[in-house]
Amino acid sequence: MIEIYGKSYSREDLRKQIGDISQIAGTKMYELREGKEKGVRMVDFWTGSGFYFSVSLDRGMDIPRAFYCGKSLCWHSPLGIVHPHFFEAKGYGWLRSFFGGLLTTCGLTYCGHPCRDQGEELGLHGRISHIPAEKVSIEEKWEEDNYLLSIEGLVREAVVFGENVTLRRKITTYLGESRLWIYDVVENEGFEETPHMILYHINGGFPVVQEGSKLISPTVKIQPRDKEAEEGKEQYNKFTAPVPGFKEKVYYHEMKADESGFVQCSLVNKEGFGFYVKYKKSQLPYFIEWKMMGEGTYTVGLEPANCLVETREKMRRKGTLPFLRSREKREYLLEIGVIK
Repeated sequence: MIEIYGKSYSREDLRKQIGDISQIAGTKMYELREGKEKGVRMVDFWTGSGFYFSVSLDRGMDIPRAFYCGKSLCWHSPLGIVHPHFFEAKGYGWLRSFFGGLLTTCGLTYCGHPCRDQGEELGLHGRISHIPAEKVSIEEKWEEDNYLLSIEGLVREAVVFGENVTLRRKITTYLGESRLWIYDVVENEGFEETPHMILYHINGGFPVVQEGSKLISPTVKIQPRDKEAEEGKEQYNKFTAPVPGFKEKVYYHEMKADESGFVQCSLVNKEGFGFYVKYKKSQLPYFIEWKMMGEGTYTVGLEPANCLVETREKMRRKGTLPFLRSREKREYLLEIGVIK
């Protein structure tokens, strides 16, 4: 049975009451046409529960927008959705096209602060979110009494004389659901071992983030990244109204997984509205919290990762840099859902 609008329906019950499934759930592909967003392909999803989100095919199949019953779950930067042609790879140029959103993927071969690693200049947070997807397919179909909505695609980060790494992403939801699943497979299709860093930059925003909001997580301990985060670290999981001149605070969490190996953390406001993120600790052993209470830049980042937001050079030097051997694959499974 399908739960929507406060009632239970079978597949046949629904078929008798609608002309087309798009009346209650579906997907729509379109192209943005104005300014720096011009030419970006998008796919909207709606599930009949009030849950709505958009996937950007030309931005690594990331998720710039997500709403529940008209209320945004995530922070939108003032940049909007920027076409990947405007990507600035050097230094902190990544920030000139960072839309925020429910998900911005960082990686695949480097992320964190800019650095020079083995003679290569690396900018902030990697390239994958600025690479268009190919081999894209959208599926809508009945599976007995469940109606599936999904999208799949391939994103390739490659360079002549260097890495050749692919991200195969599938995003899935169902009629009546207020959650989505992200299933990623990263593969080194080159012939040499390559660094592999990946971070899921999930950005909560107003009205989820507001004065009195909290991060609820199975945190065993936290480590402030720097002196800025050290100040007020006791309030790492509590959030204020926007603060003029606020400087970002970043915390590294050690999380305790449940019996199934999953970590679940939630970001909720004082009315209990928000969202959760669920992931496998064995796949993503690190969790980074980005606490940014600035005016306009008012967001909390929940960031499961296989690395810290240090430089690739520093992780290599410390012996903690992840690698992929030739033809090696890594799988990542995440679930993001509404709390209401």
